[in-house]
Parts: sequence; structure tokens; C-alpha cells
Amino acid sequence: MKKLIILTGITLGLFLASCTKQKKDTLSVIPMPVKVELRGNYFPLTTQMGLQVDAPEGDKKILESYLAASPMKLVPAKGDQNHNAVILQKVDQLPCIHSPEGYVLTVTSDNIYVQSTSGAGLFYGVQTLLQMVTEKGIPVGTITDEPRFPYRGMMLDVSRHFYDKEFVEKQIDALAYYKLNRLHLHLTDAAGWRIEIKKYPRLTEFAAWREFPTWKEWWNNGRKYKEEGDKDAHGGYYTQDDIRELVAYAQDRYITIIPEIEMPAHSEEVLTAYPELSCTHEPYKQADFCVGNEKTFEFLENVLTEVMDLFPSEYIHIGGDEAGKASWPGCKLCQARMKKEGLKDVNELQSYLIHRIEVFLNAHGRKLLGWDEILEGGLAPNATVMSWRGTEGGMKAVNSGHLAIMTPGEFCYFDSYQDAPDSQPEAIGGYLPLAKVYSFNPVPDTLSADKAKLIYGVQANLFTEYIPTPEHAEMMIYPRILALAEVAWSAPSVKDYDNFHARALKAVDELKAKGYNPFDLKNEIGNRPGADKPIQHLAVGKKVTYGPDAAYYPGYSAGGDSALVDGIIGGWTYGDRRWQGFIDKKRMDVTIDMEKETEIHSIGADFMQVCGPEVFMPSEVIISVSNDGKEFTELKRIEHKVVKDDKVTFINFGWEGDAKARYIRYQASSGEFGGFLFTDEIVVK
Repeated sequence: MKKLIILTGITLGLFLASCTKQKKDTLSVIPMPVKVELRGNYFPLTTQMGLQVDAPEGDKKILESYLAASPMKLVPAKGDQNHNAVILQKVDQLPCIHSPEGYVLTVTSDNIYVQSTSGAGLFYGVQTLLQMVTEKGIPVGTITDEPRFPYRGMMLDVSRHFYDKEFVEKQIDALAYYKLNRLHLHLTDAAGWRIEIKKYPRLTEFAAWREFPTWKEWWNNGRKYKEEGDKDAHGGYYTQDDIRELVAYAQDRYITIIPEIEMPAHSEEVLTAYPELSCTHEPYKQADFCVGNEKTFEFLENVLTEVMDLFPSEYIHIGGDEAGKASWPGCKLCQARMKKEGLKDVNELQSYLIHRIEVFLNAHGRKLLGWDEILEGGLAPNATVMSWRGTEGGMKAVNSGHLAIMTPGEFCYFDSYQDAPDSQPEAIGGYLPLAKVYSFNPVPDTLSADKAKLIYGVQANLFTEYIPTPEHAEMMIYPRILALAEVAWSAPSVKDYDNFHARALKAVDELKAKGYNPFDLKNEIGNRPGADKPIQHLAVGKKVTYGPDAAYYPGYSAGGDSALVDGIIGGWTYGDRRWQGFIDKKRMDVTIDMEKETEIHSIGADFMQVCGPEVFMPSEVIISVSNDGKEFTELKRIEHKVVKDDKVTFINFGWEGDAKARYIRYQASSGEFGGFLFTDEIVVK
């Protein structure tokens, strides 16, 4: 009988790979292992294969159960197979392996060996093995592998749209298959509270239910909550038994579930169910807890106590992001707290809450995790930061000696479009294709080796305001999570996008066969036409001046004063740093100096509209020319009716004709909705 033998910490020189540099290979595994040595022949798969696991009882049970249910359907071998398992729990007995999650997988013509110093490492070796199965069998050779980062995660927002326990378990299966080890559940937010808390039943009797099935309908129509059982109630929650089952299911796949309980902001649902915890004590009025009220801390500590009883995770996520703080300056209790504690502003008042909650969590053997806003007013001593507003928060955290998890929106927010917006269901905006996710490097080259060690890992985030169905959620997750998995696990030296793309195409087919609904990668349209390479036109490189009260917004400079004549066309999103944004009173008013009188036959600029983040088309565009830069002749005035819609729209506003001029003036103003104007290039021909 052929045997699959899973060994823990074996020091058998016959099976250990050397530490020489890997050669190029065609192994179709995601994430790509650190080192692969294939020998050109195959271990044949037969119905006579058996399984021996020599590992601690808990890991043995998990692995035997998992492999029995896997496509290989392996069950423990019977009788004496003349193979002995030796257990050694020492990392230094596996050359080249420094992580407890690392493994060595050796396939000979007779046997398969997975070696590691932990159950998790064995499990990840098994995932590689399962992906190596081909019609010919399993390639013979040796794989030496370990993760780049300890924390490899995905956040699923179940507040904005609720997904049932079975859906979450299905995603856990896929995350484990691609060696991700954290699932961050965004359990609470204005759109619904999703976890049963025995001490506060109104959280699930009322705050878990809302009018309207979709977040968008609810958001735009009064944002009211409903009683459980009401005919118009939409939502749901996990019972404590559901949570226990999810936690156990994840643990059996070496995944830790991290709960997020929002504070001090994003808490409209709590403060409507329990209005005495807000500054005004009125339902439907507040999003931020009253930090001056001792009852707030009583509530939060009681909730967190029940949460910690359900989740054994090292970290408890407390949100900490986007607090408006508007009610705190006028709240007597908040002001009294600030005076008593010597807090100089509302940022320090927020920091007071974060510090106090951290002390509570630490006293129960847990650590605090929060979005990068927890840096404001001073970071809690033992907190770990999730850097989402770029990587700056993460850099600030590591420079002060704290751990950071990198999850910047530019690379890690899977609620953005992954292809041409008009080919996709409505999303929140943005454009994050597979290639962009794959390009993310969580550790800046400028970071010292000591500081780099504080980059604890990476995480993808799926916020679900615009994702109302399980099928849509899976389309947004897959295959982008595969790219993030390779960023999180694989060494940069083994990454290659063309090779990954080929593997991802194969993985998409496999995911479909397993019942998932991934994005159809083989029919990907790609970036906006013209955005792939620079263009040439008469104004490229010319000097641009901006009119008074019409400067570009610093956060969307697209490269500064030369951005509108740099020959670079913007893509599907203003977040690509190619679109220049205007929010000043007169919005856009720019003049291009052509340096000499020039024959001109067309002048035009593209604008985009994405209504969700308040990016609108101009209501009026004026195109003028001059020879002295003072007196301008109007070539064209374009009036445009701005209409709100759910689309991402691009329109070119331009003039065509015959003119001679040295100076070109392009003005654009906003309509009744205000908001940003974004343009990428003023093209002159």
C-alpha cells in the first residue's frame, strides 16, 4: 500500500532540501513556495494510498479528519507499514525553516513526506500537496517553504450585509487552502449589530434589524431599525452557539477569527438601542459613544467580556476609525472627563477611551487591535495598528516600536471595482485589479531590518455596503485574495506576475468547480483605454498656472503643477494618482503657456463622475485662448446638467476648430451638488 506519512520535526537527511537558490519551475501552487526542486517524474495516485500521522493528538485528529474529507480521501493506514514517525519540536532541525508554520514536503517515487515543527506547518504542507495533484500524479521532488509574514488575513464585513454561518465557513475553507490564517469579522456598525450579547438583548432584538434589504436603500431612506420579526425587518445575527461553531471550524483549519466591536464611532445601532450611552441620550442622533459617561465603559466592558468568552484570539479589534467627535465639545460629561484627566482636545479624549479599553483587554490576557486612527492623541502602549489610510499609519506605528498590519485601501480594499466599471455590478468606486493587489510590497525598501520585523502582516478588506449577496461577495473576493495570499506568504524573490496570472486562471476554474463564484479572470477587460502608456500632444511639458481660488486639492495633486500636461491618462479611479482633484471655490481654472503662438485644432479634457464619494461632472466648462495671457477670447462654453446616478462615468469636454494662440485657458465649475471635480489631462492638438 502506498502511504502518505506526515512527520513532525524529522531530522532525516534523506528528505531535507539544501538551502541553494531555487530554479525556475512550473509548479501550479498558490502561494508560490520559497523553494521548489522537481525531478521530472511522478508519484502515482492509487486507491491503495494510506495515511499515517505522527503528531500531537489534537493536530493528528484535525489532519486525519481533513484529509479523509479532501479529494484524496485518505484514511489511516492499517497494520505495520514498516515506517516509523519521529516527533521533534525543534525548528533548528529543519534547515532553511525559521517559522513554525514552515514545512518541508518531499515526494519520492514511493512515499510522500510532510515535515514541520507544528500542526499548522503540517497543514500548510498538505495544502501544497493537494494543489500539486495532476492527472499524472504528484510531481516528485522537494519543497521547502515558510511564510513571509505571521499574520495573513481577510476582513469580512457582515454588518452592512449579513452573511450566514454556512457562507462564512465556505470562505474559511478557501482561505485555509491558500494559507491565510486570520479571518477578521466586522461584526458591528451602523447597518446592524451581528453578535448575540446575553446582557444586552436589544442589540439583537432591535439593532440587528433594519428597514430595506440593501444598505444603500437603508442609508438613503432614514436609516431606521426594526424589531426582530417585523415583516419589514432585514438583517440577522450570529447566536453565541453559531460563533462557537465558527471558531471551532476555523481552528480546525488553523485560522484564528478576530472579532471587531466598533468604538467610539460607527455605533448608531447601539446608541439607538441604548440611547443613554450617547451624549444627547436621544435615539437616531449619535454615532459616537459618550466617553464622559461611566455607563459607556460598563457597557463596553460587559460586551467585550462576552466576546472574549467566545473568541480565543490573541487580538480583539475595537475599530477606532472615523470618529466624528462632533458632540463631545458640547457634552458636559465629556468636558468634565477632559478636565479631570487633563486632556487638551477631543483627539486625546478618544485616546483616553482606547487606552482604557486596552488596559481592560490586557488584564484579560488579550491585545488591542485597531484602525490607524487609534494613533490620534497618542497610541495605547501595547496596541497593534491596522494601517488602512495608506501605509503612513503603519510606518508611524513601527517607528514607535509597535506592530503594524498593512491593509492600505490602494492595494487591499476589495470593495473597489476589479475591472472596467461598466462591466461590473455597482461598487463603492475605485479600481483594484488583480495585478495591483499582486504588486503590493508591505515593507518599504527604506525600512531598516529591525523595523521591518514589526510589520506583522497584511490583510485584505471586504466592506459590503454595495455587496448585498453571497455571489457578489465571492466575485469580489476571488481571485484577488489569491494575489494577497501570495503577497503575504511568498518571498518577493519568487514572485512573478505573469506566472501568477497563469496559476490564477487555473485556480478560478477550480474555484468554480467547488461551487464558488469568482470573477471571470480570463475575460478581464483591463484598465481604461489610453492609461497603459503616455500620449503625445502639443501641450506636453508646457507651463501651467492656476487661477486664484482654483488650486488643486493637495491630496489629489496627481504630481503637481505639471500633472495636466504630463501625457499621462488616468485610469478607472481617481485613486491611481493620475487624476487631479479640485474642491476650491472656483474649482478648476488653469492656463497653459504654449511658449509661442501655435496653431490649435482641438482642446479637451476628460472628467469622471462617481456620486458615492461626491465626485461629479462639471456643470460648465469654458475654453478660451489668448496671445498676451491677459485678454482671452472664448472658443466654447459648454453647459452640462449634472445628474446623480449609480455609475462611474467619463465625459470629454472639448472644442474643435481652428485657432492660433500662445495661451490656453480651461475653466470648469461645479453644479448644485458641489463635490470634487477630477480631470486627468488637457489634451491640445
